[in-house]
Amino acid sequence: MDSAYDLVVVGGGIVGGALAIVMARAGYSVLLLEETDAFQDKVRGEWIAPWGVAEVQHLGLYNLLLSAGGHHLSRHTTYEESRPPEAADAASMPLDVFIPGVAGPLCLGHPLHCQTLFDEAGRTGATALRGVAVERLTFGPSPSVAYTHKGERRTARARLIVGADGRTSMVRDAARIVLHQDPPHHLFAGMLIEGAHGWDEGLQAIGTDDGFAFLAFPQGNGRVRLYGSYPLDRRGRFSGPSGQRDFLDAFVMGCAPANRYLAEGTPAGPVMTYVNASSWTDTPYAEGVVLAGDAAGWTDPIIGLGLSIAYRDVRMVTDILKASDDWSPPVFAPYAEERGERMRRLRFAAALTATLDAEFGPKARARRHSYHQRSAHDPLLAIHGLAIMAGPETVPPEFFTPEHRARVLGEPG
Repeated sequence: MDSAYDLVVVGGGIVGGALAIVMARAGYSVLLLEETDAFQDKVRGEWIAPWGVAEVQHLGLYNLLLSAGGHHLSRHTTYEESRPPEAADAASMPLDVFIPGVAGPLCLGHPLHCQTLFDEAGRTGATALRGVAVERLTFGPSPSVAYTHKGERRTARARLIVGADGRTSMVRDAARIVLHQDPPHHLFAGMLIEGAHGWDEGLQAIGTDDGFAFLAFPQGNGRVRLYGSYPLDRRGRFSGPSGQRDFLDAFVMGCAPANRYLAEGTPAGPVMTYVNASSWTDTPYAEGVVLAGDAAGWTDPIIGLGLSIAYRDVRMVTDILKASDDWSPPVFAPYAEERGERMRRLRFAAALTATLDAEFGPKARARRHSYHQRSAHDPLLAIHGLAIMAGPETVPPEFFTPEHRARVLGEPG
């Protein structure tokens, strides 16, 4: 069976669903193809920074996510082994100060987030199919996708194919778009818990103590997504039958007494571990195809910007597609240029964050202590945090240089 569409979107997760909604609302014919029959907990992709929330608002998806259970966070606290918890609490930062009209970061469970967008894409007019096996991708002047759905082989022709199929993107591979990746530098584990009702539901927190760096992002109603960073040589730390319990026990630390409420929570999903590293593509498009979201590269998850990057990608790609009937490769050059600089700046911010928060031992502890003392008197030392929360374009370019990194880390110039 053959059919024709303006767009075929491969990958029905957050990027694919959002892009399909926007383009279907604008009157374009869209085929949305998703491999899975049910979205699974991937232990990531649940926190949207304020600048990402602004992108969601621009796309007209904000009320949809709120109605699905989107939960805003109102303040941030950084705990650290050389600082009393009372001092950390006193220095808590409000989160509604970064983007006008944005109350703070927005959290929503990943499977529910994906399903909400996928369902809305279908209601909006996109043809949304699940349980799809993509068998062949053809690019160039006459793009097409050959796939099997419910035992039936089909071919869809399109003006453009969108690769929204994540980190292991088959669209990226088929288009021969090269993915660059930094070497991994630490491990990152995550798990969803419920029943953590003693934890302040407006508080996101991070902290480092004794070989473990934690992050906590409440989702409301006692549910909290937990993450932890630890050294590469501890790969099996949270594996085996006791993995979930060992992970929760790691959150018990003197510098963050309220973490006891997290440790007392009940696992509501798997504990999964992966290596942390950033990746990127130089040119996330070719004739007949464009990549968005993780398919085009991602930043180190330690700064949690996967969804913010994804929603800006969706906004930029759909703005380009709606602006002209010309969908040839040159029209995506501004997208590639902006994304390249955006990802370069965020890689810088992520590497700086990882050095400060996810390195351990006496030297790393002394560096963290020095940084917190110095940044209290010189806020510009913490300006990479503004890039993370308000967007990388809000920080002048001179703060993404080796010289600035040396100043932040207290290294010789």
